[in-house]
Amino acid sequence: MECGLIGLQGVGKTTLFQALTAHAVPVQVGSMKPNVGIAAMPDPRLEQIAEFIPPEKLIPATVQVVDIPGVASGGGASSLNQILAHIRTVDALVQVVNCWEGRDAASDIALMEAELILADLVVAEGALDKARRATRSGDADAKKRLAVVEKVYEMLSDERPVRDGDWDAAEAAVLKSYGFMSAKPVLYVANVGEDDLDGASPAAEAVQAAASAAGTTSVCVCAEIESEIAELEAADRSEMLESMGIDRPAIGVLASAMNEVLGLSTFYTAGEKEVRAWSIPRGASAPEAAGSIHSDIQRGFIRAECYHCDDLFELKGEKAIKEAGKLRSEGKAYCMQDGDVVHFLFNV
Repeated sequence: MECGLIGLQGVGKTTLFQALTAHAVPVQVGSMKPNVGIAAMPDPRLEQIAEFIPPEKLIPATVQVVDIPGVASGGGASSLNQILAHIRTVDALVQVVNCWEGRDAASDIALMEAELILADLVVAEGALDKARRATRSGDADAKKRLAVVEKVYEMLSDERPVRDGDWDAAEAAVLKSYGFMSAKPVLYVANVGEDDLDGASPAAEAVQAAASAAGTTSVCVCAEIESEIAELEAADRSEMLESMGIDRPAIGVLASAMNEVLGLSTFYTAGEKEVRAWSIPRGASAPEAAGSIHSDIQRGFIRAECYHCDDLFELKGEKAIKEAGKLRSEGKAYCMQDGDVVHFLFNV
């Protein structure tokens, strides 16, 4: 699944992208093509598991990040259409907001949302006409599709994003088929200056207020500092953090928030060779989780032997977990819980 970094031009998206991807991707500055890379998900629980089950390797979960070209205020329709086409393909939006130059952050957020709503309205108008013609055959599915499109059109006409609607699973599937951008979950990032790491400026507070009003989350980061930290070796990184009075890079908080907005949860596999984190959709079954490791494990799934990482942290070892009766044997119907440590039994 992909998170798309969006925003107006000059808000620091590409700098944030470099921080998330640890400068592993050569970026194309000023290009209308997006930068695409993989971001490791910093995970304190993963490190803590490794304290009790020491591995040869520690492997975090990852998420694909797309740095989408910024929208220019008053820009041409051609470039805007290219940008919107990239936004349409990602699964969730991370809007980066300039909070270090005294800009009106609330207006910048509203401007970006208005562009998405306007573009969706154009799609909805065409879909509405087509859906009305399709209902003339009396097809029940066509009538359901029309009801969804009519509701979407009404919301967009009222300048409300599609994500604000109350949609059941069937309706959500219809929405996905149209690729409405304002239906995508969104996370706001207040990109602050070095003198406002706590996000106390009016601009950063405006981003927090906008996120609260939208029923979503905001994260405060200084992309410039995070990018510098990401370039350093581990020892130098710790020294820089200590000199600035920072416990952990803020990029870890952002990565966790991205996981949340994508609707993902994390489970772990742990052994002598590696301790590894895996991201899966919330509510995934045990066989589906097994499939994220390898399709053969899902195909030959027998059962999952698991415990929660909190039990490991409390009891200090897998032997103690077994003795306390905390080791569970779960079948195909089991719904994975965030923080499960699992060993899959399978036969192919």
